[in-house]
Formats: sequence, C-alpha cells, structure tokens
Amino acid sequence: MRLIVLAACAALAFSAPAAWSKTLVFCSEGNPETLSPHMATTTTGMNATRPIFNNLVEFTPGTSELVPALAERWTVSPDGQEYIFHLRRGVRFHTSKTFQPTREMNADDVVFSLTRQWKSREPATVSGFVYFGDMGMPDLLQSIDKVDDHTVRIRLARPEAPFLADMAMPFAAIYSAEYAAALEKAGTPDLLDTQPIGTGPFMFAGFTRDVAVRFRAFPGYWRGSQPLDNLVFSITPNATVRLTKLKAGECHVMAFPSPDDVAGITADPSLVLLRQEGLNIGYMAFNTLKPPFDDARVRRAINMAVDKKAIIESVYGGVGAVAKNPIPPTLWSYDDSVQDYPYDPDGARRLLAEAGFPAGFETDLWYMPVSRPYIPDGRRVAEMLEADLARVGVRLRLATDEWSAYRTKLQAGEHTMALFGWTGDNGDPDNFLQVLLSCLSARPGGSNVARWCDPSYDALVTRAKLTAIQAERSALYGQAQKVFKDQAPWVPLAHSVVLMAARKEVAGFLIDPLGRHIFEGVDLR
Repeated sequence: MRLIVLAACAALAFSAPAAWSKTLVFCSEGNPETLSPHMATTTTGMNATRPIFNNLVEFTPGTSELVPALAERWTVSPDGQEYIFHLRRGVRFHTSKTFQPTREMNADDVVFSLTRQWKSREPATVSGFVYFGDMGMPDLLQSIDKVDDHTVRIRLARPEAPFLADMAMPFAAIYSAEYAAALEKAGTPDLLDTQPIGTGPFMFAGFTRDVAVRFRAFPGYWRGSQPLDNLVFSITPNATVRLTKLKAGECHVMAFPSPDDVAGITADPSLVLLRQEGLNIGYMAFNTLKPPFDDARVRRAINMAVDKKAIIESVYGGVGAVAKNPIPPTLWSYDDSVQDYPYDPDGARRLLAEAGFPAGFETDLWYMPVSRPYIPDGRRVAEMLEADLARVGVRLRLATDEWSAYRTKLQAGEHTMALFGWTGDNGDPDNFLQVLLSCLSARPGGSNVARWCDPSYDALVTRAKLTAIQAERSALYGQAQKVFKDQAPWVPLAHSVVLMAARKEVAGFLIDPLGRHIFEGVDLR
C-alpha cells in the first residue's frame, strides 16, 4: 500500500524523493550520537547506522542466531585462537556524489575496518572507538592478515568464547578501504564517519539533527533490491508525540510506546502492538570513585532504601520485572540463588549511620531525557527514587541533558548517581558483565559508568571468556554475580518487556531481542 498523503508529507518534512516513491518513516526516540558503527555506544546510534553496513557474520533478525553475511563461511582452529573468514564475492559498496567505488568488497576492507580501531594512535576516549576498547579487542587481537583478496586470517592472543558473536556487533562493521583512502588523499578523512559508505541495504542520504536521518535503497545490494525506496528515521524524543504521529500516519513504526498507551494501541484497528521480553537491564549506577559512594556500606544502604516494586507498578505498567542481578533472567548463566537487598528503610538508615552519615547527605541523580525500553520514563523513576531516598535522609538534586550529551557526561564520570541501562548486543553474558562492569571499561569514556573495578570480579569474568564450555562459563558468571551483589555498584531496577508499535500496512518488521531496528526486507502493503 502506498500512502500518497504520507509520502507528500515526508517529501516536505525530510526532502524525500518523489511523492510516488515508497517511503517508510520510523519514529525514532532520539538523535544518534554518531553515524559511525565503529563509534556508536548506544542502541540509538547503532540503529541509525544499521541500514548502511554489513558485518562478516550477522544475527538472523528477531534472534541471536549467527549466520554468514560478508563472510560466506569460516573456520576456527582447535586452540580457538585462529579464525579464517572466506569472503563473499560480488559485494558492492555504495556510491555517492563524491565517491564511485572501482572494485567490489575484498579482504583489504576487512583488514582496514578492524585495524583502524586496533592500531589507532589515540586512546579509545579520544579516537571514539570506545566499544572496541570496552570489548577488550586491543589486547585480544594478535594479528589481522589478508591471505588473498577473499580470505582474512584473524589470530587472537588467547581463546575468546564470544569472539564470533562479537564480530556481528556494530563495531565490527565493514567499511570501504578505498573510500577511506580517497578521503585521506582529499584531506577530508572525517567524512568517513559523517558521510558513511557501506554495503548495506540502504545508502545514507542525509542527517538533520533533531529532525531526521534519511536513507535511500541501494539498488546494488548483494541480498537483492529492497521493497522500500526510502527510509526515514524521524527523530521524536517524546513517546506521546511518537504515538500521535503513528496514529496520524506520519510514521509507520514507532519505538517504545509508553506502557500507559498499551491498551489504546491494542484497541486501535489501524495499529499493531509488538512486544517481546527484553534482553535488558535498567539500573541506577553509583560513581564509586566519588565519596560517599566509594563506601560499599553506603551503596548497600541505598539499595535497601529503594522500593523497586512500587517503581515497576507505577512506571512499567505491567511490562517490567524487578531486577536483582546485572543480567536479565532470560540470559543463560543468570544466578537466581542471589538474594536481593530487601526494601528496608530502617535498615538503610542504620547502615548509613554506621558509615558516618546519621543525618544523611546531599547528592545528585542524573536521569535520561528519552524513553528507553529498560527505563520508559526516566523523570518519573528519578522522582520516585528522590522520594524513597528522602525517607532515609539522602537529599537528591535531579539533573539531565540531551541524550548524546547525557551519555557523554556519564562516561566521563561527571555524575555521582545516574540512571542508565543496557540492551544486550550479542546474546552472551559477557556483553553485560564485561562491558558494563569490568576494570577495562571503568576507564574514562568506557561503558562502566559506575567506575567500579573489583579485582576478584574482574578475574572471574576474564576467566569465563577463556573456555568455550558453557557450564564452566556459567559457574564463573554465577560467582561474579555474587561479588556484584555484595559490593553493590548499582541498584538494579528492572528488566522490561520491549514494546514497539506499527501501522497495519507495515509488512515484515520484527521486534528484536537485541534491540535492533531492522528494516531490510520490510514493505508497505
């Protein structure tokens, strides 16, 4: 189905092509922090780059099952340290007004895409390759070699059980080495990450901050042409506005409707509600490098002061569950034997007094300005936390910022307490326990916004990656969860059911457990 009125609106608002072209508009929740998958650290940024790029291996949409992509097959050595990827032939890169590729994708592009991050002269906080650093890639990689035009050998310094799944993540997207060389010669290397060229189903067509990211279907896509002519990410931070636009036909798919709107969406014959138990965690992190949160007794007291059940009932509208561990219960290795801190304000006051704060203290709490699947309304959660902590003498100053700036400030360690969260990128516990809580990712700019570095915890999650035997890994991760609970660098708040909504005329769009918004193969009937 082609909506003429909608296409005309899209043409006016986003400078889309002709009114008769088939344009799908997605109401996105925020501005992407970057147009580079190598630099993205939020799902908002990753999803905005996803239409443009491919990886060596990818996940089947709607699952965490690995399938061949730019690598049509691979082999792994018996010691688990050598991976040989055999590349697909006939894969073309996008064209643009300033770049016309002269060859198909080959091994040079794979080597370049990983090496530019690995051999960067700047640390991850300066170069922007933060996720690459958080995943431990700089120390893990031993060599990346071109065997021939269609074969790449990657040698690891040690076995790494989740390595293949890691290669399906956005930081491992494949760029054009030829495009990078042309930009370097022209003196405009920054355009590599602001005017991206990839092999994906859609070509980048433009980005206007606070308005839209635009894409055009790539006619030379190796998996075949797309049903859509154009794709628009309409940046709409407010969930109520997103729903209004969806009902009016100004967008076809919307991210993260408010739980309060579920009944209305379900009752609307023109809409479809999509829901899936999320691989996610919403939490309040303490900056453990700043007093008084350098004292585990204070962190435990705050855990005891928070009424999680009340937050779930008030904010999540029946689509959330109380969290006690840093990984969701749907993920293997989840340790249900861990005992959560009870809701006990009197016990919290006693523990604060023991730590030297009988009258409490003042501090700040940062809350996210956009709705996320793991925290659908950051302000409401912050206000409920403010009331809870006031009962034990902890007086909060609430603060926030635009989403990209918010993330940057938290990763720079400017907060003392902050709401944050995570959706798993590859279906492996390592993607939570290493990325969010390791000593490596506690560096400035890393994703460990608690800045917590516990040697015993770190040794457990590092050892867990060295074996491919899931039972052994699960046992080590279970021990790590017990250390996390004892030391309390977070208040784990909730795991949510992820909600999205679409118009009935959308065909082929699937909600995804890894937080991906995938528009390849999606159509309008």
